[in-house]
Amino acid sequence: MNKDFFDKDIQEQLHILENENFFNKNELAQIDFLRNLGFFEIDINKRIQFLENAGLFHLDVNDDPPTVPLTLDQVDYLTKKIKNKINRKMAYSAATKYIYKAFDDHKLIIKDVIGIENLQNLDTGAIITCNHFNPFDVFTLEKIFRDSGEHKKRRLYKVIREGNYTNFPGLYGMLFRNCDTLPLASNKSVMVEFMKSISIILKKKNYIIIYPEQSMWLNYKKPKLLQPGAFKIAVKNKCPIIPIFITMEDSEYKDDDGSIVQAYTVNIGKPIYSKDELSDKENCEFLKSENYSVWKKIYEDFYKTPLEYSTEKIRLEALNGR
Repeated sequence: MNKDFFDKDIQEQLHILENENFFNKNELAQIDFLRNLGFFEIDINKRIQFLENAGLFHLDVNDDPPTVPLTLDQVDYLTKKIKNKINRKMAYSAATKYIYKAFDDHKLIIKDVIGIENLQNLDTGAIITCNHFNPFDVFTLEKIFRDSGEHKKRRLYKVIREGNYTNFPGLYGMLFRNCDTLPLASNKSVMVEFMKSISIILKKKNYIIIYPEQSMWLNYKKPKLLQPGAFKIAVKNKCPIIPIFITMEDSEYKDDDGSIVQAYTVNIGKPIYSKDELSDKENCEFLKSENYSVWKKIYEDFYKTPLEYSTEKIRLEALNGR
């Protein structure tokens, strides 16, 4: 098998993947398998189409930096160390300059914000969910958070992948490590610390961004199928979900690579709360379903089209039934 795999029709591709036991492999093994087929060498739009066809909504379309496992001495989730307090201040100063320069240069455009009041005046912490379609869409959320005035009384934390924290170079790596980020970890001891810190952060009435799609597909307009992690955290910590779905349209500006800059409409839904009469497992599914429904309605209202996937029926049924 080689790159011509991606020129085959989807039924033949699925047959090959099933014979290779692909769908029972873990995420890293699936990525390695696709990498060996030349997945990251084909056009990005073709990559996105393949992932949607195959129902691989959880996989990234980009070849992410290798994951370097975190150890306990490398994390300071609550920013207790003086050195990390200083680094945080420096990182936010750099991030602020970056964000406003991006606006000035028309590299980042927010056309409209709908429902900003849904971020305001909550008496608890909250999990903010958002669709993930750009490596730096978090800057849009940071800007909206500041515009809401909530930055004066609470922090906005961001859950990120381990490799982005440990192995991302340059300015972005510095921001990923120091701007109130909460890296996931493959080390079980670090994940225990992660979960403890999340609970403390939410008890202090802060907000945490979690991308429940897990993957990032560049400028992908549809909501992808959601993973349960964000909703389990919300249920465990008795806090609401604030669902944000960002829609986009072509602007009159072009990026440095010649691509058209997208103008964003940030749609902020009302907080979604667990129900007292449901079990934790039922509430997790309830929050996930409600979040997806909010996103689906926003998508269909904005783009004036029903939400449909090219995913083969047999794969979509398997995903919905898991």
